[in-house]
Amino acid sequence: MIKRIGILTGGGDAPGLNAVIRAVVLTASSRHGWEVVGIREGFDGLLAGLPTVELNTANVHDLLARGGTILGAANRGSPFSRPVQQPDGTTEYVDVSHEALEMLELLKIDALIVAGGDGTMAIAHRLFLMGARIVGLPKTIDNDLAGTDVTFGFDTAVNTVTEALEKLQTTAESHHRTMILEVMGRDAGWIGLYAGIAGGADAILIPEIPFDIEVVCSKIRTLQAGGRRYSLIVVAEGAAPSGGQQQYYIQTFDQSRLGGMGFTVGNMLAECITAEVRVTILGHVQRGGQPTPRDRWLATAFGAAAVNLVA
Repeated sequence: MIKRIGILTGGGDAPGLNAVIRAVVLTASSRHGWEVVGIREGFDGLLAGLPTVELNTANVHDLLARGGTILGAANRGSPFSRPVQQPDGTTEYVDVSHEALEMLELLKIDALIVAGGDGTMAIAHRLFLMGARIVGLPKTIDNDLAGTDVTFGFDTAVNTVTEALEKLQTTAESHHRTMILEVMGRDAGWIGLYAGIAGGADAILIPEIPFDIEVVCSKIRTLQAGGRRYSLIVVAEGAAPSGGQQQYYIQTFDQSRLGGMGFTVGNMLAECITAEVRVTILGHVQRGGQPTPRDRWLATAFGAAAVNLVA
């Protein structure tokens, strides 16, 4: 019999996480009479034994429109590959997944709800196969998770990028420049595509389609020939030229971070067009801020559905 459930938020933050927490607590409490405990800092916090948060209707009532996550999130901390420092100073990655299951038992958590992206879902699935009672909620601004048409956080990110494009358009037009906006999108170009169309971009470069810089140059020259003295280009961070590779600003054994393709495209364009080129990297602002009404609704629906699946 279910009496107490846990919830954690993993991976990068996204608008709507707090709305999910609120929905889980309200549904679990009002419909089933269950206790809900929040696990801080994702799976990393679970393994570290961080103090948990007792969640109730009183302390989640104002979370619907709040950005971020009150539980914190961690991009790393897989129980299947946990860094453990050895006596000689080296780091060895060890499978401590059994400790995660033991911690859930110690906390008297009968079922766990996990909100996260592809990495978090992969961890949750493996723990499920080991016998844990887990329900996953699809969270990512990238909108690239299988099993759902849309993920919460995506709509807010698209709104943020679209607003940035609208502002860049006015300064591009004023100074007769080609403006490049680099946006998030490691393997999927949903943010760039949706926001690029909504924001009136003249070219959109996404990871799924290797780009030919001469095609982009030709498009800008055609605009110039028609009297347009500015242009807007959206570049997803994971985009790559035909025959080329994605660009990383950090690439080590245990960490890879894409970024900088906007500047690469800018340098390419500077060699084939006459307009002045400027590059803006939007960065983590795409993850922040209040969720849109659509993301609030979607996160609430997901949270309630997760509790009902546990039941």
